[in-house]
Amino acid sequence: MEQVLFFVVAAIAIASAVYFVFAKNPMYSILSLIVTMFSIAGMYVLLNAQFLGIVQIIVYAGAIMVLFLYILMMLNLNKADESKKLNTLKFIGVFSAGILLVGMLGAFRGLKQNIYAADGIDHSVGLTKNLGKLLFNEYVLPFELASILILAGIVGAVLIGKKDL
Repeated sequence: MEQVLFFVVAAIAIASAVYFVFAKNPMYSILSLIVTMFSIAGMYVLLNAQFLGIVQIIVYAGAIMVLFLYILMMLNLNKADESKKLNTLKFIGVFSAGILLVGMLGAFRGLKQNIYAADGIDHSVGLTKNLGKLLFNEYVLPFELASILILAGIVGAVLIGKKDL
């Protein structure tokens, strides 16, 4: 059942990525990219990497794609701007995808066909609980130093951007 669900989510990811490339309307293109990011997060969760799935949703689908969507809405593109795009860019994209496909097929062909999962797999490797224990026990000092560095950067950015009153 889990494998079937993985293939369904993977098919959704591939379909929305293909629609992202070939969509004529940039708004639909960005929305399909958001669907792609959510389906990739779903694949991470199905592969027992919950932390990566949550980070995928928060960082990519949540922040970056919403930023793209707002920028696209602020630009107010219309159909007259879309006709100015050259077909050479589409050709370069299809050519690059073809080269990537050939490379992936070559890598897949070099794999051994009789690879099976070992019985002694530790299924708790990607869990957020284990990452939290490791982060707050063994690496607590570097974690806190990184948070102080980020705080200093935020304060510096606010002071630089602040207007003199």
